[in-house]
Amino acid sequence: MILFPAIDIKEGRCVRLIEGRMESATVYSHDPAGIARTWQEQGAEFIHVVDLDGAFAGQPRNRQAIADIVRAVQVPVQVGGGIRDVETIDELLTLGVNRVILGSAAVLQPALVAEACRRYGQRVLVGIDARDGLVAIQGWGKTVQKTALELALEVKELGIERIVFTDIRRDGRLSGPNLAATGRLAKDSGLQVIASGGVSSLADIRALKDLEADGVEGAVLGKALYTGAVKLPEALAIARGERGLC
Repeated sequence: MILFPAIDIKEGRCVRLIEGRMESATVYSHDPAGIARTWQEQGAEFIHVVDLDGAFAGQPRNRQAIADIVRAVQVPVQVGGGIRDVETIDELLTLGVNRVILGSAAVLQPALVAEACRRYGQRVLVGIDARDGLVAIQGWGKTVQKTALELALEVKELGIERIVFTDIRRDGRLSGPNLAATGRLAKDSGLQVIASGGVSSLADIRALKDLEADGVEGAVLGKALYTGAVKLPEALAIARGERGLC
């Protein structure tokens, strides 16, 4: 299982939100690239970046910070937030981003998802964010009458093989991931799922590791890392199945 330390960027700074509310932002660093280097030094194999301003604006707002992160590390970086056209995908991949995550576009612009899959294959993921089972878009500000599974099956038909699934109610609350919903989504959709939202302890990592057979291939770690509730090297050892920690 792959663990993805998260770097959420707001106005060029590394922050964490609660349930995606911008007014709840806690600033952890003014140097997102430095944070990325720290996670790499602690063993991270992949970095997960979200342009929060971009998610609300509908286009990336923190390009410089993203470029700085990509230059600062040797591990691959995946980026989401406000990616709603092919030109933006091209720009991010040219910057050195390894994978892009389409969010609202999966609901609003399915043709873009299909075209992106045709051009870039597995370098394109879809982020499915759900509040009480229903998909939320546009910075989580709008809920649509579509379930996470319905959207997952739709994007699968468009060529998507991998999704990032976030239970918004768990995000930033250190309340534990929604294991049941995550495992069920992976199993019922047949997609590879990266779990996001709520990871709070090594026990949560173990529980997600147990869902690997259902298609849960990774987990995003956010607030738990920044508060010290989870130490990345220990979490990575569990994710890799190393003896003595599983």
